[in-house]
Amino acid sequence: MSPRSPSVNEELRRRSRERLLRATVELVGERGYEATKLSDIADRAGTARGLVSYYFPGKRQLLQSAVHRLMHLTLAQALEREPRTDDGQERMARAIDAVLGLARDRPVLMRTHMAGILQAEGFVRCEEQQRLAELLRDTVERYGSPAPDVDYPLLRAQLMGSVFAVLLPGAGMSAEVLRAELFHRYELAWELGVPPAGGPPRVGAGRPESFSPLFGPGRCGQDETSRP
Repeated sequence: MSPRSPSVNEELRRRSRERLLRATVELVGERGYEATKLSDIADRAGTARGLVSYYFPGKRQLLQSAVHRLMHLTLAQALEREPRTDDGQERMARAIDAVLGLARDRPVLMRTHMAGILQAEGFVRCEEQQRLAELLRDTVERYGSPAPDVDYPLLRAQLMGSVFAVLLPGAGMSAEVLRAELFHRYELAWELGVPPAGGPPRVGAGRPESFSPLFGPGRCGQDETSRP
């Protein structure tokens, strides 16, 4: 039997890595972080235990890459769903709804992910994270940002803060209220994206007073000092 070509080996490695990432999302979502062992992940993925350590230096790094992959795929699906559009406001609305939807629909997984980012290892810059970053930056550009290098990190921070607010134990906020706040920040009509059933929150409910300094009115990239 002739040896496999480098391209075939690379494809096999890619598939093995993706199986590990999928298995991590499934198991942590089902059992939580502490109850999920690397051997369990390898078993679920149908790979050898040693491959986990080959691709990832530890469980925290594996989890971050797995969640970033999930976020990238979820965001890509939301942005490209039918009817496809290049409208910047619609794409911004879809991006916000996609990220808030993950916090709402996968609370165990996303809470564990947010907690991991605050650990000593910090934020892992992996290929999955880079793909997610590219999509978010493209969203900011299509939205019409005059300064995407400034506004992309701001959007990322606002989305992360909103996810944290939804998931905060004992003091979580409504995803609908946070959606209203973000939509106000980016001047988006409530009907864009995937609006929740029941319509927007009552007047005033979407703009908590304590959020005003963080989410000031106006489009991203606008100089606060230039506003009337």
